[in-house]
Amino acid sequence: MDAKYLSGKLRLGALAGAFALIATSVQAKEWTSVTIATEGAYAPWNQTLPGGKLGGFEPELLTTLCTHAQLKCNLVAQDRDGMIPGLQAGKFDILMDVISITPEREKIIAFSRPYASTPATFAVSDDAVLPKASPNDQAVVDGLRKQLKGKTIGIQSGTVYTKFIQDNFKDVAKICVYKTAQERDLDLANGRIEASFDDLTYFTSGAVDKSIFVAGPKIGGPIWGPGEGLGFRKQDADLKAKFDAALASAIADGTVKTLSEKWFKTNVAP
Repeated sequence: MDAKYLSGKLRLGALAGAFALIATSVQAKEWTSVTIATEGAYAPWNQTLPGGKLGGFEPELLTTLCTHAQLKCNLVAQDRDGMIPGLQAGKFDILMDVISITPEREKIIAFSRPYASTPATFAVSDDAVLPKASPNDQAVVDGLRKQLKGKTIGIQSGTVYTKFIQDNFKDVAKICVYKTAQERDLDLANGRIEASFDDLTYFTSGAVDKSIFVAGPKIGGPIWGPGEGLGFRKQDADLKAKFDAALASAIADGTVKTLSEKWFKTNVAP
C-alpha cells in the first residue's frame, strides 16, 4: 500500500476519532446551572417586583422545578419577541413565559410537558362593544365577527392569540399589535382601541386597569394546543427530560394546583 495513502488514511482516522470524542463530550454535558428567560411583565404569570426581582406563578413554580432537577437556575427578563432567537443563540437555556405549545413552534424548539392550560377571552372598557362574559358562554367566532365588525382590537405580538385574531378578524376589524400587554391595556382603558384579547387568567388577576373587564365567550380547548410548556433547544433533550420529570412531580404532588390557586384563584393544571 502506498505510504502517502496510508498516512492520509491515518490522519483521517484520527480526525474522525477526535470528532467522535467531541460529540460524546457534547452529549454527556453535565448540567449544573441554567439560564431561564421570562418576560417579567405578564402578571400574575410573571412580573418584575420592586427592586427588580422576578415573581409570579412561573417564577415560584420554577423554584420547585429547579430544586427537583438539582440545578442552579438564573431567571432573567427578556422581551418576548427576542426569546426564541436568544434561546437558539445560546443566550438562554430555557424559556418560561406562558408559551403555548403549537405545531409551528415545535418545528423550531422543543417543549416540556405542559404545566398549565387556560382559556382566552376578550376584554373591553365599554359593554356596548361586547356584553360581559357569562360563565357558560361557548366560542362562536361568527357571532363575534358580527359584533366586532368595524371595531379596533388590540393584541400582544408573538403570542398564540395573535394568529387567532389575525386569522379570524382582520377582514372585519382593525388589528393593532403591541409589544407588551401593558401598552395594549393602556390604549384600551383610554379608548384608543375598543377590545383586546388575551389569556383569561391575565384579565381576571386584578393586575389590569379597573376599567377593563372580561367580555364575550371564553375560548378554550384544543384550539390553543395541549397547554403552556417550557421551551428548549432541540439538541438539549437531556435538559428537557430533567424538567419533564420535575413537572410530573409538581403536578402529581399538587404544587401546580396550589400555586395556580394562589395566583389565579383557579386550578390551571393541565
